[in-house]
Amino acid sequence: MASEENFNTNPEGAKGSRTEIHNSKATVRLPMLLGITLAGGMLIGATFFGGTKSLNTIGRGYTKYREILQLIENNYVDTVNTDELVDYSISKMLEKLDPHTAYMNPQDAIAARSQLEGGFDGIGVEFNIYKDTVYVVTPLAGGPSETAGIQSGDKIIKVDETPLAGKKIENSAVFKALRGKRGTDVRLTILRKGEKTPKVFTITRDRIPTYSVDAAYMVDNKTGYIKVNRFSETTYDEFKTALGSLKSQGMTQLLMDLRNNPGGYMDRATSIADEFISGNKLLVYTDGKDNRYDRQTFARISGLFEDGPLVVLIDEGSASASEIVAGALQDHDRALIAGRRSFGKGLVQMPVQLSDGSELRLTISRYYTPSGRSIQKPYVPGQEGDYEKDLEQRSRRGEYYIADSIKNDPKLKFKTDGGRVVYGGGGITPDYFIPRDSTWQTSYLVQLYSKNIIREFAMEYANENQKKLEKLPFTEFDKAVTIGDEQMNKLVKLATAGSIKFNEKEFNRSKNYIRTQVKALVARSVYQKNNKGGQNNEFFRVISESDDTYQKALKLFDQADKLEHGMFTYNKPEKK
Repeated sequence: MASEENFNTNPEGAKGSRTEIHNSKATVRLPMLLGITLAGGMLIGATFFGGTKSLNTIGRGYTKYREILQLIENNYVDTVNTDELVDYSISKMLEKLDPHTAYMNPQDAIAARSQLEGGFDGIGVEFNIYKDTVYVVTPLAGGPSETAGIQSGDKIIKVDETPLAGKKIENSAVFKALRGKRGTDVRLTILRKGEKTPKVFTITRDRIPTYSVDAAYMVDNKTGYIKVNRFSETTYDEFKTALGSLKSQGMTQLLMDLRNNPGGYMDRATSIADEFISGNKLLVYTDGKDNRYDRQTFARISGLFEDGPLVVLIDEGSASASEIVAGALQDHDRALIAGRRSFGKGLVQMPVQLSDGSELRLTISRYYTPSGRSIQKPYVPGQEGDYEKDLEQRSRRGEYYIADSIKNDPKLKFKTDGGRVVYGGGGITPDYFIPRDSTWQTSYLVQLYSKNIIREFAMEYANENQKKLEKLPFTEFDKAVTIGDEQMNKLVKLATAGSIKFNEKEFNRSKNYIRTQVKALVARSVYQKNNKGGQNNEFFRVISESDDTYQKALKLFDQADKLEHGMFTYNKPEKK
């Protein structure tokens, strides 16, 4: 599934080894966090290379490089694209640095910048490419497509006079066709299910907001749940609104879900951490070669939830800004961190826009948690392959399933405010380990996802029952809607028609998971338009029924309460 927002998140955000447990300000340097926002990074970048000394140092290399390019352009036997050669050579040069310094051409830079902006210009639909056809998954609530009458399940045949179908149709082509400057018109030729004649809709593009708080709801009369998918321009405002709403509904304990959150703007992350941490405690700091970029960030406001049990979920997909939040809360003994070890990205990038619109994201410092630990996992410059395989190596070691498989470096020990030992040098190790549940994972399920069978079936089910279901409050929907054997048999037939060979043993293993997925997608289709701020509360409520990590986390609030009050005797990590 995709939306018009070409979303592709890029985490960001550590110091050398410490051999003893020591958090004294006299020995642990506390430079300041560079609160990098995109605009701020551009401003810094404008003068970043202004020093005469730097230009003199690199002058000889620049002259040599220019001479080689000129020789290739004038004398090489075949015609070559020197712009492509330059882009390639820059990318290869950066491989000698760290894994997160990167170069992007102008097109990729625009797409990357849009990922953390608060919106984009377009028609406001989420779509699927299925069987070489573009389907509308849902028109975004309040957007121009919904206003024009576009419905879930509609097939987009043409955009203006350009056909939008065929084996070579890709997401990028759909983005390009649908997105455009606000105020401009676009004509969609739509084929609706059950109708033989296509319809033409003229839609005026508008600003489509994007959101980073996926869900915010009360689990019961005292427990709140908030899921944050990234740290973008609007994340803190969304989060504060959600947190305030839950408190007004009687929330006294919170489960915050940062799983698979790859990061984003660090100042948004520290602002969220500040909502939980009292006083003027240190939240994060950075240290680099050039002290111009050394910063420290302290708590500064009276937060909305500085007291009360707090559990934070992380996993191997939680990176950068997510690790800043988790690290600050863990170091100050404010939250019980549960789940699996986080990604381990503790390098800070500064985006520098170049003259042709391309962009260099240059690592300028490392960040450290309040106790002085670096979260950055080890890497060898020029060996990105090994770095990128780290998650695969974790799987082979059994780290996703057995707590004892997490091997922390004993030389990188640090202490929290309350004296608990924590480790640096490779992500945030949770206080309470919850293994990955893989009982339902099968190759048959993978094939269903690869061909969009589950989403296609859910979309058809929702369209066929929309009028009946949208009259039900969610509590009634949750009780009344069951994806029974009849519906599952229809799904299997749809899969078989899509050339997926039926495997009874694997199907039975994945069956309950598939039922939950279908029901959750139906709930999303029915109720999303009623949610504020882009949240998908009903979808996540249903999903949580089969989310083993979520269910186990809800049982940890007694332990989180003990932690908050200085009683560090919670359960040993689970093994599986």
